[in-house]
Amino acid sequence: MTRQLKAIINMHFRENSSIYLFTTILFLIGVMFGAIIVNSLSFSQKDDLYYYLNRFFGQIVNGEFANSTLMFKQSFMHYVKNIGLMWILGLSIIGLPIILILLFLKGVVVGFTVGFLVNQMGWYGFLLSFVSVMPQNFILVPLFIFVGTISISFSLRMIRQQFVKKINDPILPYFFRYTLTMAGILVVVGFASTYEAYVSPSLMKSVVEIIYK
Repeated sequence: MTRQLKAIINMHFRENSSIYLFTTILFLIGVMFGAIIVNSLSFSQKDDLYYYLNRFFGQIVNGEFANSTLMFKQSFMHYVKNIGLMWILGLSIIGLPIILILLFLKGVVVGFTVGFLVNQMGWYGFLLSFVSVMPQNFILVPLFIFVGTISISFSLRMIRQQFVKKINDPILPYFFRYTLTMAGILVVVGFASTYEAYVSPSLMKSVVEIIYK
């Protein structure tokens, strides 16, 4: 069973290696673009953002966190909606470019968030992003790249099925495999949301208290 699973995984990566490379590069371009946006902001824009960030930090120091269960639900549903959207887009031929845009925007958000914290707070900003942004993204970023890749792969398979008449490969088995994979991904999303809701706030409070001592 283990050998068979390894064979399936190896085959998957061999068949989709070029898509993985493309989606990874696209995400990294998004990260760089997000960092560039930070540097292109005017002083007043940075000052306004930092003002709201300081207010948020003040609430953290005072222990004014949202309910962890509510945070978990909101976080989980947010990621499920994104992944569900990719799943739906993968089922349509015209959804392929939108999947690429979503991956790029995910990179922009990560790059902007980390870039802004480091730009405004230096070492403390890096430390804050390390405990509040990076840990769940160590799970979510590879997950989004994986979801984007299998969605693109399924969409390309449908395109070949529709427009290349010589190919007569039944699409239904791939659809079931595609859907089951997406369902399994939700378990991993649950782990990321759990960290974000139950662990990250406490670590953020510890770092913010160090900053504002």
